[in-house]
Amino acid sequence: MPLARGTKLGPHEIIAPLGAGGMGEVYRARDTRLDREVAIKILPNHLSSDSEARQRLEREAKTVSGLNHPNICILHDIGHQDGIDFIVMECLEGETLEQRLVKGPLPLNDVLKYGAQIADALDKAHGSGVVHRDLKPGNVMLTKSGAKLLDFGLAKPTVPLATMATLTQAGSPITQQGMIVGTFQYMSPEQVGGHELDSRSDIFSLGVVLYEMMTGRKAFPGKSQLSVASAILEKEPEPVNAIAPLTPPSVDHVIRRCLAKDAEDRWQSARDLASELNWIRESGSQGTLPVSGSGAASTEKWLTFLPWLLCGLLFAALVASAMWFRGGSNPERPAYFWAGLPFPAVDVEMAPDGLSAAVVGFSQADRTNALWLYFIGDQQARKLPETEGARFPFWSPDGKSIAFFADGKLKKLNVAGGPVQTICDAASGRGGTWNKDGVIVFTPSGGLLDGLYRVSATGGTPTRISTPDTSRGETTNRWPTFLPDGRHFLYFGGDVAGSVAASAEKNAIFVGALDSNQKTFVTKATGNMTYVAPGYLLYYRDKTLMVQSFDADKLRLSGDPLPLLTDMAYTPRISHTAFSASSGVLVAQRGSGVSVSQLVWYDRKGNEVGSIGEREVVVNVAIGPDGKTLAVDRTDEETQNSDVWTYDLQRNGLRRLTFDPSVDAVPVFSPDGKQILFASSRGRVFSIYVKKTDGADEEKLLPVNAADNADRYPCDWSRDGKYILYTRATDLWLAESPDWKTRPFLQGLGTIKNAQFSPDGKWVAYASTESGKWEVYVTSFPDGRGKWQISIAGGAQPRWRGDGKELFYLASDAKIMAVPVAGGANFDAGGPVALFQANPRLLVATSELVAFDAAKDGQRFLVNTQLSNPEAQPMSVILNWPAQLKK
Repeated sequence: MPLARGTKLGPHEIIAPLGAGGMGEVYRARDTRLDREVAIKILPNHLSSDSEARQRLEREAKTVSGLNHPNICILHDIGHQDGIDFIVMECLEGETLEQRLVKGPLPLNDVLKYGAQIADALDKAHGSGVVHRDLKPGNVMLTKSGAKLLDFGLAKPTVPLATMATLTQAGSPITQQGMIVGTFQYMSPEQVGGHELDSRSDIFSLGVVLYEMMTGRKAFPGKSQLSVASAILEKEPEPVNAIAPLTPPSVDHVIRRCLAKDAEDRWQSARDLASELNWIRESGSQGTLPVSGSGAASTEKWLTFLPWLLCGLLFAALVASAMWFRGGSNPERPAYFWAGLPFPAVDVEMAPDGLSAAVVGFSQADRTNALWLYFIGDQQARKLPETEGARFPFWSPDGKSIAFFADGKLKKLNVAGGPVQTICDAASGRGGTWNKDGVIVFTPSGGLLDGLYRVSATGGTPTRISTPDTSRGETTNRWPTFLPDGRHFLYFGGDVAGSVAASAEKNAIFVGALDSNQKTFVTKATGNMTYVAPGYLLYYRDKTLMVQSFDADKLRLSGDPLPLLTDMAYTPRISHTAFSASSGVLVAQRGSGVSVSQLVWYDRKGNEVGSIGEREVVVNVAIGPDGKTLAVDRTDEETQNSDVWTYDLQRNGLRRLTFDPSVDAVPVFSPDGKQILFASSRGRVFSIYVKKTDGADEEKLLPVNAADNADRYPCDWSRDGKYILYTRATDLWLAESPDWKTRPFLQGLGTIKNAQFSPDGKWVAYASTESGKWEVYVTSFPDGRGKWQISIAGGAQPRWRGDGKELFYLASDAKIMAVPVAGGANFDAGGPVALFQANPRLLVATSELVAFDAAKDGQRFLVNTQLSNPEAQPMSVILNWPAQLKK
């Protein structure tokens, strides 16, 4: 049972939970005697009830309390109260190394600095007779003052490998008495084998941590704890420089020696290891193996200058690599490095000159996607102003401007400066391309059966130039890219409505033309593509970035396709992967593109007060009228099939409601909670269906504009059951029972979404792009007269409190906002007030519309909270990538 705020453990008063794990719960607390914040760890029952374990803890606590070292978390106290054993530590501000590794490998200098600090802390402990036995990224805190080693005070019993035969799931905690408690990936061979441990076991574990810091990957991966243990005992990890080719040999040597299976072959002390890491870092000798013996002193002087020489040669090689390729000379090998970006790339597009890239990434400051300008080789990027919410950028042919999609518009900006300009409406764009004559070809929305359009880069009314070929099962034409003649363009034609498996045969790359309706098949593919002079086509297929020779004049491929990169960040729901190439430079985002989240309850102050389900791919949150049921659309990570599911919040039960292989999304409860509306792509456009929540009957198509080709998504069902609000294309429509006769409710107001009836049925709140950005408005119902703007600096997803006295919405910076509403005949609202900063899942598909909902009393909010992607990596940059084709 978690400790409540205000609980006293001795002089320590609990403030809030900080985290939990197999070895207990950690709380932020206040030491009332010294008026300082501390961290308190509560031991689990299986250790608190074990007198021997408590005595061992007490002995170790006394030892650790004497470890006064700047890189060891200080142990202040140990206690026992009301059956609870606890230890009191200093409260550290920062992030764990585990949290940092979610963003990808660390810069080399940080690896050396933190590694040396951890090794120095271990040396202090080992000198006092303490072996850590659970060194892993989660037990290292990165603070402003450096790395801090945690959790010295908890003993870890071990067992032989033979007792692990029944273990199946990697990383699952094992807490039974007498078994291993910890994470297998970081254990030494002797620890896995259940043998006696000494200080060299910690050195092996530190080597595993250093390996992950350098590569972003586990040294000993596996699908089960048994396979991980087997790898630790018998296998060598993949060489560091095979994953990160620019790793200095000296660093690779240090890590390999840490990971020796025989403890006698490792570094024999943490002091030696710390000294070696500090020597590499301070001398900058990162390109050669360490010098040892008597010869070291005689070469010390020239070694001081060696790093500068190596850095200069490396930089010259990288620049020359790209220049030689442009000039026709082709060096023998490509060069790889990580981009200096503070986030993984969501979208990326190389500039025509190959020297910079427009990158979309998640800005922590703004809590939204934004557009950044990254110069190849730099260690930082520049955020471009007024680009919050940007997606799918593309360059003008002269490289002076960037076009992008945001706020339901196609926009552009001059890289040198100046205001962002709107070109035309584009509800949720899916790629564009810009030719030398100032013509832009683009896909204005992610809706089904929407094709390609052309528009002048100076603005105007778009003209349709392609329509998906429904005879071959196409539902979209998207991701266009001009060929050198500026007349022909490549594009993706395929199916984004059905299951991934069913769509595979329909997905392909075609060539279209501005002055012709004819199209030419090029090759099978599963996403976007790019053409690179003098004649390469890069495209995504079979989970691999492929390259093949392409004649831009004859519009045909030649030779066999060759794999360039695997493990690409691919997003199946929009058929897109983040890569781009120009001349001899290729940039690509690798790692999983699937965005997982967690349904989390928050109170009005932003305190987490509960969660639902597991880490998974869920969107479109809807709380039932009784507050006891929840509906979401949930995507299977293997098949990428999306269906509507319901949760019984009282029984914590999960039930699948729909089973069609198409996309079923956007659930909306009936006022009595016995039915659910949802949108489905099973008719080649998104149409509205209704089904009983108990699953007793088959779903039925709701006859609302059923004959046209516009996508329709349900928004809300009035409390009296008489009306349904839904969007049709960009407008808001109304259907009235019993025969669901339809009429437009709001038209010509940009793109509208998220409409909600007020509880008394007198008002409708909705989000619209009519001002050029998403804002929340209210109008009267049923006549739609009058209009009140609710949000001030951007907002969407309005939600009414159960009594109608407050209106909540999600601001453009992802804060949950509250607006007081006065009752009466006339609408009267106060100013918006920020309740708390949320971190909702970023919505990427047109059918993903709702990231949060509010409880009836307005005291709790269920937010589909974005989780860090453990497979995300920094963006890869490859210079002279065509040289790889010769291998």
